[in-house]
Amino acid sequence: MKYHMIAFALGFFLDLLFGDPYWLPHPIRLIGKLIAGAGQKIRRFGKGKAGQGPINPAVELWQGAGLVFLVLASTGAVTVSLLLLAYGLHPYLGIAAEAVMTYQALAAKCLKTESMKVYQALKEGSLQQARHAVSMIVGRDTECLDEEGVAKAAVETVAENTSDGVIAPMLYLAVGGPALGFFYKAVNTMDSMVGYKNEEYLYFGRAAAKLDDVMNFIPSRISACLMAFSACLMGSGFSGKGAWAIYQRDRRNHASPNSAQTEAVCAGALGIQLAGDASYFGKTVKKPYIGDPLRQAGYEDIKRANRLLYAAAWTCEILCLLAMLALV
Repeated sequence: MKYHMIAFALGFFLDLLFGDPYWLPHPIRLIGKLIAGAGQKIRRFGKGKAGQGPINPAVELWQGAGLVFLVLASTGAVTVSLLLLAYGLHPYLGIAAEAVMTYQALAAKCLKTESMKVYQALKEGSLQQARHAVSMIVGRDTECLDEEGVAKAAVETVAENTSDGVIAPMLYLAVGGPALGFFYKAVNTMDSMVGYKNEEYLYFGRAAAKLDDVMNFIPSRISACLMAFSACLMGSGFSGKGAWAIYQRDRRNHASPNSAQTEAVCAGALGIQLAGDASYFGKTVKKPYIGDPLRQAGYEDIKRANRLLYAAAWTCEILCLLAMLALV
């Protein structure tokens, strides 16, 4: 437990300091390549040698479940093997390996860096550049978004990924170390790649999407509570009362059982309205609004959302370390 605590803390600090350098190979990218490559081969096998044929929902469901099993088994085997090897050679080497894995499973600095590119472009008045920057971190179509739409999209992705990219993996890392942390990241990556409700992935991506919903159910609610608590302590520019009120009212205003949890808190804390209709792959998807339009959303809200992210991350890190300390 002592080694785990040290690695857990070091990994968090490494993420805050360095984020994800583009030149450094990242395990999540490797998992993404595995998902893409294995997914293509599994689906081609089900449609014959030509790789063509009508979609069979039952076959696609089983193929999608097979992809989930293959990716999770591979991720778990590699992660556990590396940890056992490192700790077997020397405890200090094990701590170093676990710290680096913990660091790579977290995305606070990366999320801030990428969203602040949108902030900077909007601040400089370059809407086209802002649209491009936000297209790198959201799944929706961004070509027709105005300045407010771009700012809202960036705030929404910071709010949602406060759970998916930071708090949820941190909780799984705290409970089960990198083995459970990367298990979660693999599920989350599969959902982001194949968990779409469109013609191509409706059945094939269902297993990944449902498992992601299950694994994020508790973390998303913990994340929302941490963000709301943080909003109460952050002074001007944030409304703790608004965060709790909008959370209670709008936390179910999303097709996903989890996504609106943190978005509702963020919208209430900042006093803006998020969500609403959005375009995906050229098709408009009707969505309910989250929050009240007490004022128009702007680029400064991106910076405020990141402050809320960091406050929630620090709070979660401290609480996790205290819980570990109590078990020593």
